[in-house]
Amino acid sequence: MTGTKNSWNKSSWKNCTALQQPNWPDETKLNEVLAQITTLPPLVFAGEIRDLKASLAKAVEGEAFLLQGGDCSEEFSRCTAPNIRDTLKVLLQMAVTLTYAGGKPVVKVGRIAGQYAKPRSSDTEMVNGEELPSYRGDMANSAEPVLAARIPDPQRLLTGYNMSAATLNLLRAFTRGGFGSLRRVQAWNQEFVKQSPMGRSYERQARQISQALSFMETIGIDVDSPQLKQVQFFTSHEALFLGYEEALTREDSLDGGWYDCSGHMLWIGDRTRQIDGAHIEFLRGVLNPLGMKVGPNHDIDDILSILERLNPKNEAGRMTLICRFGAKGIEKHLPPLIRAVKKEGAKVLWSCDPMHANIRKTDGGHKTRSFEDILSELRCFFELHWAEGTVPGGVHFELTGADVTECTGGARELADEQLGQNYLTNCDPRLNAEQSLEMAFQIAEMIRS
Repeated sequence: MTGTKNSWNKSSWKNCTALQQPNWPDETKLNEVLAQITTLPPLVFAGEIRDLKASLAKAVEGEAFLLQGGDCSEEFSRCTAPNIRDTLKVLLQMAVTLTYAGGKPVVKVGRIAGQYAKPRSSDTEMVNGEELPSYRGDMANSAEPVLAARIPDPQRLLTGYNMSAATLNLLRAFTRGGFGSLRRVQAWNQEFVKQSPMGRSYERQARQISQALSFMETIGIDVDSPQLKQVQFFTSHEALFLGYEEALTREDSLDGGWYDCSGHMLWIGDRTRQIDGAHIEFLRGVLNPLGMKVGPNHDIDDILSILERLNPKNEAGRMTLICRFGAKGIEKHLPPLIRAVKKEGAKVLWSCDPMHANIRKTDGGHKTRSFEDILSELRCFFELHWAEGTVPGGVHFELTGADVTECTGGARELADEQLGQNYLTNCDPRLNAEQSLEMAFQIAEMIRS
């Protein structure tokens, strides 16, 4: 690698090999678009990023809990007020449930307002017998299965910026304007309890939260005060298209540090975490909190080296390890990783992604995930950390507030044959709103125990 600790700048990643980048056909046009994005306002601000890092540092010590969730890959056509509202709504519902059960703050981070790029295993794919450029997310090309739509278009980067800005604008209005008030969110939870087939299983906890609110009002605490009416909500996405990330990286006027202002938290995937690769080189120099996906094929020594490269000061809140081993693999892979990181003394936040390694394909051709597999991996995650004396500090879901039929199981026992009823994803299957909240109640029971 050309870059060294003393020579980082926001363009030094270009001296390294950058994987998972679109094959842009017109480099001049690409550079023009990136130059334009460089002049546009940041999407998030350095102070907000520092606030998130401080909250995640508490989660490292078990004094808070990370809830991260949202779309597998956002789509321009679904950047609408109802879709944004419904995703935020289910995350807020889950957060209230987990906060009450755990007795600690929940750090709410959405896979939203920037998750428009996706890694692929190959540059091309077969669609209806024709080899086409792979769909790399709406920020690169279209999922439409025709050649013209699959050619990467740099103008889509600018559209992605504008869609992210619009999403953030609405999120800020919702979270600061009363939409996320504790009273309102608890009313949504009570509605879920009444309508869910397993509602009675969760009725007791929902009733206890309502009683706590009533008690607060009785002793004179205003549950409509700004502290209870407004919520902190942060955004995250995989830092994949490095030209775009560089264009939104700005030097903060207060501390002189460099922040990638495309989102509050960034993560690096299994396919792009090469120690000498461009993604590690870029991310080591920005001060955002970072997540790193760790799948079954990891090398423990590589993980430790990357932690040292990305977090040389061993700063709590900087690094989140997002483990994705699958229900069948977690007992094999997680304990050795925990022990190695613990022995090294690395301060990391341990989070579980129970989605990615549990994908299967049905006889009907749908990619899906089983609610029971997801829940099984989560249970193992908690139990293994408790056994090792470490903190299970967070969860990471692909979910939506819409009533989709993409994951099987749950209280309504969705079967393979029912997936076609409302299967909307162009990427990976997501938990729907009811399954997501049901999952939160299940996690709450784990936390309580």
